[in-house]
Amino acid sequence: MNRSLNRQTLRPLRLLTLAGSALLAAHTAQAQTSFSMTYTNGASYNIAGKEPTASGKYPVYVHIGGTGESYNSAWASAAVNAAAAKGFVAATVQYDNATFGNCSIIGGRAKGIFDANSVNSAIAKLCSRAKADCSKGVVTGGLSQGSIISVLSRNYDSRVRASFGQGTGSTYTAAYNLSSCIADGNHTQPGDRLRIINGERDMFVGGTEAIARSQAQLVTGLTCSGQQSCFRQNGSGWYIVKDYEVLDLYADHCFMGYGGLYGTQCSGLLVDSGYQNGSAAWQLNATLNWLKTFVN
Repeated sequence: MNRSLNRQTLRPLRLLTLAGSALLAAHTAQAQTSFSMTYTNGASYNIAGKEPTASGKYPVYVHIGGTGESYNSAWASAAVNAAAAKGFVAATVQYDNATFGNCSIIGGRAKGIFDANSVNSAIAKLCSRAKADCSKGVVTGGLSQGSIISVLSRNYDSRVRASFGQGTGSTYTAAYNLSSCIADGNHTQPGDRLRIINGERDMFVGGTEAIARSQAQLVTGLTCSGQQSCFRQNGSGWYIVKDYEVLDLYADHCFMGYGGLYGTQCSGLLVDSGYQNGSAAWQLNATLNWLKTFVN
């Protein structure tokens, strides 16, 4: 696509394409039923989910929001809705996300969600649902701090088979360096079960394409020097989203939210339907299809 095209030109072109994609998705999606639960990690936290209405047993998708993001934000809810439509018991999980933290702090939050040995963890509550069968596999996704928790999830539950993260890296401003837990080899999730997606202007991961790339390479252990994307044969790897690929032409930390401003949290943004329904490797629909290849 020509980068010189202005946003007035791009929007109608994309919207026409997306209308067809959304119509197709509506015809193929499974009917869903909402549910809510709570779990305990020092305090009580909420779980909001969707699951297929049809009878049967399903694998589980867990979504984790970012720092300051509502657990049932527009972005988190879009991810859960899409996952449930693809045949997951899907849920977004609240946690103590008012602040960021080091590996110890964020690891403690991840354990509270994914501790397979605790009856009080979020994963224990989800796996206890009548339609959930965690032996079919658990997969995870998240944004920012939630993406770190997503990557760390297998440290606490071996049933987690694959994870994706958006806005993922080891350095979040000069105050935090998470390489001791998030760099490839320092987390239990193998690099070939990760997909990392960073915007080229992600201000928290670094603010430039080169830094966003280096951070994705660090987490996944997969290097493609100077490239926009780098994927293994099984679809794991990373992608750097460019400005011209998103509707508001600004691929920042919340690139999937149309109309976002620099530094704005994703909780208040409308989710771009192109990001939800697109087939490119960086888009939600394609990423959830990739996650589904790892479950029964």
